[in-house]
Amino acid sequence: MGIGVTIVVSLLLVSATIIMHYELLQFAGTLPNRLTVPARPRIIIVIGVVLAAHILEASLYAAAYYVLQTQFGMGSLGGHLEGDLLDYFYFSMATYTTLGIGDLHPSGVMRLIAGVESLNGLVLIGWSASFTYLTMEDFWGRGGGEKRA
Repeated sequence: MGIGVTIVVSLLLVSATIIMHYELLQFAGTLPNRLTVPARPRIIIVIGVVLAAHILEASLYAAAYYVLQTQFGMGSLGGHLEGDLLDYFYFSMATYTTLGIGDLHPSGVMRLIAGVESLNGLVLIGWSASFTYLTMEDFWGRGGGEKRA
């Protein structure tokens, strides 16, 4: 049962984060044209939306870890725990960004999902970097900001 649940949960999380990321990048991509603020703050707002997307995606994984542990007993977080929901979010952010500090560690089903989260985060962060570059290139190319030397 454990591997089947792991695969299903992983696929659901990957699908949800890809859809979430696509929609938020779509929103961020059209945002600069709809804003009436000066040029520089527009790019900062786009970057803010991109960062918010990653935080929401890591939060989705954190919620999954919490539910898997507390509701289904299908793994746990071990290590230096503070004893609140922030533990799950912290672990998820460290995993999503592939930082992997190591002070918290998963067991059971959560180990495999953490591996998928790292790969998923790596891909989505790469997507964001590409998107940000293209958005800034487009922004600079149409005369909305400083030109590159």
